[in-house]
Amino acid sequence: MPREQIAPTKSNLIRVKERLNTALEGYDLLEQKREILVMELMQKVEQVKILERDLDAKIGTAYPALRRMLVIVGRERADKLSRNIRYSFELTEKRVVAAGMSLPGLEIKLPSAELKYSPANSFAECDETVLEFFGLLKILTELAAVRTIAWRLAREVRKTQRRVNALEKMVIPTARETRTYIESALEERDRDSFFTSKLLKRKAGKE
Repeated sequence: MPREQIAPTKSNLIRVKERLNTALEGYDLLEQKREILVMELMQKVEQVKILERDLDAKIGTAYPALRRMLVIVGRERADKLSRNIRYSFELTEKRVVAAGMSLPGLEIKLPSAELKYSPANSFAECDETVLEFFGLLKILTELAAVRTIAWRLAREVRKTQRRVNALEKMVIPTARETRTYIESALEERDRDSFFTSKLLKRKAGKE
């Protein structure tokens, strides 16, 4: 592993040790963050799976209800009835806290399924179709919100993993190699100084 190209001095050794300690602490914190993010992500993935099953089930009832309504009411009459129907849907952003992060979610407020046409022209199949598609819209909104959060969590996991890898494979090994190099150089220098001092003392004693 390459080391930093710096002079083997005591001041540099202190700085390298401080950097190494900071990197090790950062690594531990990032590892904890990554684990929390992965747990949150897995929970969201499970929610997505549940909502997708709910969506499949609702599609399985909504579209048959629509087909039944078209058969009984007729396409032309259904088209005329639908032209006079207007529903107001309230879609708002709802902040969701996941793994300590505030993430954007979605919330839909469905209007009440009021009778928008005269009772004389009313068909139970029309009411059933409206309610089915209200439910379908609600599930789609929830699914979109959870998928968005899951995607953001996955992106944060990748970002955190890159930082963990950089510390584990580059920053920490480089700092350790540099620390070892400086410590060895200083020890060698101390030994040389010690032997030089002893030689000088011997020479001084012989004179």
